[in-house]
Amino acid sequence: MFLELIATFIAGVAGAGIVMLLNKGLSGRLPRWLVPVGAGAAMIAATISNEYSWYGRTTANLPGGIVVAQTVESKAIYRPWTYAWPFVERFMAVDLASLRSNPSVPGQRIVDLLFFGRWAPVNKLPVLIDCAGQRQAQLIDGAEFDATGAVTDADWAPVAADNPAFKIVCEAT
Repeated sequence: MFLELIATFIAGVAGAGIVMLLNKGLSGRLPRWLVPVGAGAAMIAATISNEYSWYGRTTANLPGGIVVAQTVESKAIYRPWTYAWPFVERFMAVDLASLRSNPSVPGQRIVDLLFFGRWAPVNKLPVLIDCAGQRQAQLIDGAEFDATGAVTDADWAPVAADNPAFKIVCEAT
């Protein structure tokens, strides 16, 4: 966030500088108010560019084994261009490196879901997924296991078969 703020200020200085150079090249024929307008336009362009490129930069830097399952696009009335070209504001990913299963409980897997947001820290949620029963349980407060290794205190919720995270986890080998 801090680096993006610095980049926005640098874009403003560059925009003002370009207008000043253009004015010098035209022997001072441009109005003086055009310098702050150039700075402001460059800062707005840099901010919009950062918003639209955040998702690509973030996913490009994800380590191997993390698969994006779902994205949430943003549209806002105070950013009217987002209705034509929405940008990804947050997304959910599955950490396949954290995938664990128990041979005595076939079809059930524990995996970490990662939630990324534009201005938010990454949140991790361990989830127990029952591929055969098409259900999942969040393991927020930990889990209790019986002698066979099955989770005993799971609060199950049904999951649609086309749920992206469910499909990724159940199709993983």
